[in-house]
Amino acid sequence: MATNIVTNQRITTEQLGYAVHTKPNSIRTRLCKTGSFYGIKPIKLPSGRLLWPAEAVQALLTGKGV
Repeated sequence: MATNIVTNQRITTEQLGYAVHTKPNSIRTRLCKTGSFYGIKPIKLPSGRLLWPAEAVQALLTGKGV
């Protein structure tokens, strides 16, 4: 589990999946259905890739919520 994520950085969907032990497609599916992944909203690049705020992911992993 990634617990040393630096603030003000963004991580890919694959990195998020690794950190929360979830398949990237499951993350994308939840995003499409609910508009977020457990309260975390990504930035969508013009290429279609998603970047997730590392600080919010760290808060999710430590149980502090978003």
